[in-house]
Amino acid sequence: MIAELLAAGLIGCAANDTTVVLQGVTVSGQRQNDYQMRTSQSTIQVGHDYLQQHFAGSLMQTLEGIPGVKAMSIGSGQSKPTIRGLGFNRLAVSEDGVKHEGQQWGDDHGLEIDQFSIDRAEVIKGPAALLYGSDAIGGVLSLYTNHVPTEPLSGHVQLFGRSNNDQIGVAAKLGGRLGKWFYRLGGTLIDYADYRVPTDSIQYYSYWIKLKDGRLRNTAGCERDGHVMLGYAGYNFHSDIRISDSYSKSGFFANAHGLEVRLSNIDYDCSARDIDLPYQWVNHLKVLSHTTWQNGQWFVEGNLAWQNNVREEHSEPVSHGYMPTPDGTLERRFVKNTFTGNLAFRVALGHHELRSGISGEVQHNRRDGWGFIIPDFETQSAGLYVMDRWTLSSQLILNAGMRYDHAHTHINSYHDWYKTPSASGEQIYMERSTDLNRYFNSFTWSAGVNYTTGLWVVKANIGKSFRVPIPKEMGADGINYHIFRYERGNANLDPEESYQIDASVSWTGDVVELQVEPYLNYFPNYIYLSPTSQYVEGLQLYNYTQAHVLRYGVEAQLTWHMTPRWDLHMQGEYLYARQKSGDKKGYTLPFSTPWRSDVTLRYKYQWHGEGTISMNAHIVGRQDEIVPPEKPTDGYWTLNLAATKQFDLGNSKLNIALHADNLLNRRYYDHTSYYRLIDVPEPGRNVSMMVGIEF
Repeated sequence: MIAELLAAGLIGCAANDTTVVLQGVTVSGQRQNDYQMRTSQSTIQVGHDYLQQHFAGSLMQTLEGIPGVKAMSIGSGQSKPTIRGLGFNRLAVSEDGVKHEGQQWGDDHGLEIDQFSIDRAEVIKGPAALLYGSDAIGGVLSLYTNHVPTEPLSGHVQLFGRSNNDQIGVAAKLGGRLGKWFYRLGGTLIDYADYRVPTDSIQYYSYWIKLKDGRLRNTAGCERDGHVMLGYAGYNFHSDIRISDSYSKSGFFANAHGLEVRLSNIDYDCSARDIDLPYQWVNHLKVLSHTTWQNGQWFVEGNLAWQNNVREEHSEPVSHGYMPTPDGTLERRFVKNTFTGNLAFRVALGHHELRSGISGEVQHNRRDGWGFIIPDFETQSAGLYVMDRWTLSSQLILNAGMRYDHAHTHINSYHDWYKTPSASGEQIYMERSTDLNRYFNSFTWSAGVNYTTGLWVVKANIGKSFRVPIPKEMGADGINYHIFRYERGNANLDPEESYQIDASVSWTGDVVELQVEPYLNYFPNYIYLSPTSQYVEGLQLYNYTQAHVLRYGVEAQLTWHMTPRWDLHMQGEYLYARQKSGDKKGYTLPFSTPWRSDVTLRYKYQWHGEGTISMNAHIVGRQDEIVPPEKPTDGYWTLNLAATKQFDLGNSKLNIALHADNLLNRRYYDHTSYYRLIDVPEPGRNVSMMVGIEF
């Protein structure tokens, strides 16, 4: 049947595992249950329509409505993903099968990925190191931009804006297919001003800072993205090459870089759209080749990629400690090159589906500038895995697998470019980083079960994951001004390990849909930045350390289809974390997420096409679970409105999406936001609108 559809041109091969694009074919059945039976882990997949209707500024803010997913934001245009409270190098971001390698150690810039190029996104909760290796200890965010066009010409154009930071932007994609050849290209332009907060002043180190018009000065920015893809989709062979480039420039809140801004000659209030010192720019260039081949029961997939990530931080040259006033504004520069190769096999043997694969990665990072925090480094890693998916019946599936990884990290030594008095009184060039070679080996495993009966799906997964300590954790020694702390690494860190149990119970009926996902994981050697009571150059000292950590939590959601037009959706999540050893034994982890819940009432209507209107109440609890000298954060709630409308224009569609966040302009603080440390509340009322046409 598949061969007949291919021959007739009704199916186009996609560039990932077994996804196919159907034209004019109606599929019926329990699709949600079928998707949930694919894996024993908790997974959620959203498509292009969801990403378009929930547009909220950045990609992670758009996905934040998924239970367990949160955006850790810095300013109005930057955010990092977290899953169940774990982010940065504990969460792997995969784009079209290749792990996205930016500068995950940077807490103050977002993902270097154009959110408007993404066709669908999948969130894998819990450890996924079996397939993705190190960094997937907390989960995976898989992004796909590999939709294969089926028409000679198709595409879309989107115009969008946000009121809080006066954002304006345009995104366009164009694609087409000529026989077995296809192409896609697109671009995005975004510009935004300083964002507004519901206060006229903030307090930083007992110094009151006035805000003009409630704007957080020098938080404006811009983004420029582009991508092109050329590919061939045959009967059993698919290959494509993609080139993407993402550039962003954004200012740092001027007063956050230090109180010396009071002596600056820069007029930060003359314009809300200019980007003054201090600022950063980031550019990510990626070249990716993806190839698949299928013959009978065999399926082979290969990926090759080169990623070049450049980041610069500029600030006014000011003397700190024994450092004289430097020349120029380049405080830090990082150039990171990553080469990645993956080869995966899959074969069906009776009731068994066997999968195996091998992957390798090489990273090379070089620094520059008069400021120091991370040394030069090189890393090499390789991994091999094998797993089996055993279908005992249409209702019961078992899976198990194992993986072995080897990694090598070389950190280069670094000495300050200026002299500092030593304990003996001699003037020396202080060594910040010593020459270091570390080798890491790890064996991981995973096993799970899927069971379905009627409208019920029950899943459970148990496994061990690992994460190699990154060079920043082992070799950092400097000030991170934008997160208001001095960070010091630990060269003796062991690989981080996690033992985790995940479960999921879901019921999908015509009137009610219910899903509950509890989880528990134990870290024998969790790596984290521990706050101390010491201060270095006026900022609090944080040391990288390890501790036994126990974490558990639950996510739940309920959807009630009250009538064909009215839906009520409720969801909530809770996370508990406790250190079981070390100096902070008995405490939680820094920046732990409090409980949160959402209640959404949605109305669907038909008027010249489909449309929805929804009202949402977002409720977050008070966070008293802190690590001294951290301070508690009060709970809060916000009221939010959303509306979507689709007009059919012959062979084209006009889509309109409207969002109004924090309608009541409430002042509140996010416990996971670094700006909370200097009394900066979250953005005030924000109305977002997107108008797009698909053809």
